[in-house]
Amino acid sequence: MRTSLKSKNNITKIDEMVGLDTVFQVLEYDSLRGGKDLSTAFALSFMTDSNIKLRQIRILLKDAAVRLEAGALQFMKGDIEIDSRMGGIVGLGKKLISSKLTNEKAFKPLYNGTGEIFLEPSFGHYALIELEDESVVVDDGLFYACEEGVEVGVSSQKSLSSAFFGNESFFQTKISGTGIAVLELPVPESEVIKVKLIDDELKVDGNFAILRSGRIDFTVEKSAKSWIGTGTSGEGLLSVFRGTGEVWLIPTSHIYENISGFNLKGMTNPSGTINTNQGNK
Repeated sequence: MRTSLKSKNNITKIDEMVGLDTVFQVLEYDSLRGGKDLSTAFALSFMTDSNIKLRQIRILLKDAAVRLEAGALQFMKGDIEIDSRMGGIVGLGKKLISSKLTNEKAFKPLYNGTGEIFLEPSFGHYALIELEDESVVVDDGLFYACEEGVEVGVSSQKSLSSAFFGNESFFQTKISGTGIAVLELPVPESEVIKVKLIDDELKVDGNFAILRSGRIDFTVEKSAKSWIGTGTSGEGLLSVFRGTGEVWLIPTSHIYENISGFNLKGMTNPSGTINTNQGNK
């Protein structure tokens, strides 16, 4: 029997993706009403007015398996077993190396059986994606959960320019295979611009591209043909994506960074930049 999520429980399902033997849901708490003192009540009221809501991932299994980020589980119900086998010395070595290269947690236990799994709630944002014998490269820390048919590994930068000048490490997280995966996003998915490329190129001034299809190449190049032109254009180096597939951009991320620092000067700068120098008052 499934856990009840009636409206009186103050929880709304805002997204869902159905697999062959799994269901992934994104739940949202309409409001938090457990304040017991004035300071907490004031904070909760401010959060409600600001539309800051708590969210949680729910996974339904029917004789199936999912892999979770270590420590993500909050509670589960049903006949579900946890498999944390490391795959021997070789498997342990691969996991530790992959973890070191991508800053992802080394161990991602497998939950196998029939029942329900609830992951730790947070004020973050989630996206459900479905892979069909394909791969995507994502920023470190975005992976949260996936079906058994999806593997989490490492993708290396193909050019020195992208590694040294692309504001990324030499290695990134690669998610590949067939199945559903959950990503934890820095911004709501509604603010993600998903650019589709068909044998085309995309140039980005900044490091706010968080996902690309495995068939898209990434390099860092001069914004103009010459270094002098690059220096005088005001743009400097650009992240360039070429090929066929999809690139996810989060242009609003810098806005939130500026707001969180209570410094809005950069947002009204006549030069058009949104990068605020925190040293300027």
